[in-house]
Amino acid sequence: MKTSKRKRVEAAGWRVGTVRQFLGLSAAEAELVEMRVALGAGLKQRRERARLTQTALAKQLKSSQSRIAKMEAGDPTVSLDLLIRAHLTLGAKRAEIGRSLAQGTVAAV
Repeated sequence: MKTSKRKRVEAAGWRVGTVRQFLGLSAAEAELVEMRVALGAGLKQRRERARLTQTALAKQLKSSQSRIAKMEAGDPTVSLDLLIRAHLTLGAKRAEIGRSLAQGTVAAV
C-alpha cells in the first residue's frame, strides 16, 4: 500500500496491518499459506502455457475441473502433494519448483 493511502486510511480511524496479524498466524503458518499461493499461481501459469483447460489437466491427474480451480486458487483443502504432482505432470522439474518456492512464486518455465 502506498504511504499516502496508508496515512489517509489510518487518519480515518482504520488500522493497517498484515494478513498474518489479522488472522493471527504463526510464522510457519504464514509461510505455508505463501507456498500454497505460489504453487497455485504457478500451476495456472504452467497450465495456460501448455494451452490446457482445467478440464484437460483434471483428466491427466484423474481429478475434477473444480479441484483444479481450487488448486489454482490456493484452497487449503487441496493437498500439497496434489499441487506438486500437478506441476510435475505439466513438466516441472523438482529443482524448478524448489527455486521458485524460494523466490515466492512457481513460475512456468
